[in-house]
Amino acid sequence: MRPWLPPGWTVAVRRTAPAGPEGVLEVRAPDKSSSAFAVQEVRRLDPRDVPAAVQRMQQGAAGRPLLFVAPFLSPRTRVLLREARASYADATGNIRLVLDRPGLFVEVRGSDKDPGSEPRPLKSLKGPTAGRVVRALCDLEPPYGVRELAAKASTPLGSVARVAGLLDREALVERGAAGRLERVRRPELIRRWTQDYGLQRSNAAGSYLAPRGLASVLDGLRRRTGYSITGSLAASRRAAVAPPRLATVYAENPEKLAKELGLLVADAGANVLLLRPYDPVVFERTWSEEGLVFSALSQVVADLLTSPGRGPSEGEELLRWMGEHVDGWQA
Repeated sequence: MRPWLPPGWTVAVRRTAPAGPEGVLEVRAPDKSSSAFAVQEVRRLDPRDVPAAVQRMQQGAAGRPLLFVAPFLSPRTRVLLREARASYADATGNIRLVLDRPGLFVEVRGSDKDPGSEPRPLKSLKGPTAGRVVRALCDLEPPYGVRELAAKASTPLGSVARVAGLLDREALVERGAAGRLERVRRPELIRRWTQDYGLQRSNAAGSYLAPRGLASVLDGLRRRTGYSITGSLAASRRAAVAPPRLATVYAENPEKLAKELGLLVADAGANVLLLRPYDPVVFERTWSEEGLVFSALSQVVADLLTSPGRGPSEGEELLRWMGEHVDGWQA
């Protein structure tokens, strides 16, 4: 810990009684004021285990601030430890030390990937299968069992079980006594999905110019099927975002749609982005307004959060709106 402390600060470690935490880390400031962390070493700490681990440690910490030490702590685990006001340090260099008195704040970023991890059945939310399950979890209100979710997502039961297992380990869903999914942490789930999903890296994108502007594009779409609008155009129908300058549209046949709308291929100055979707789920649970078809908001917000420019900030605004109007967008 010493290399990460400010100049003049010192640390000392001592062991505690068997009933208490693993040890105590005493931190002393240059003015001789000091405080001590109750230290708990763990071999592994999955996100779903954080609440119980914090509660157990608090019982023997005698009011001291908590410090968890591990070979590796995942990004989601670190978020939950921060929310629990616990400090942490892992062997890859992820460190966060917070004290009120003496005032101390140290935060260092290490690795987001476990260098010693063993292969698992599922390690990411990459690909169409995971996307279908995430979309169903976001769009459909629980409770439901894994078999029921598989039917709703039109996805094989085994694939859904593997995705659900990953989300359970990362504390993004909660199960009931019978194993049914009782709660989904949707904002956190969408953010986790966007670690593996990206608008232009998961979908085949083509940039176009609409010579007569976006109004002509919308007029043309009103007379067609086989598309859904995502991005800023969809978000502006619900959240307070700036007037859109780019139309982002999923299309079953992007080349045909571009020809029908009179679009010109453009490397620069494009105002239309046509997407061949990663999966047909983008055309499921859509909504219509003024003769136009829009993607489900769970898809729209993921697309914005992984878009360039002002897309991420618009995604955050839409995510806030979705949290305040749950009944206004879920199926």
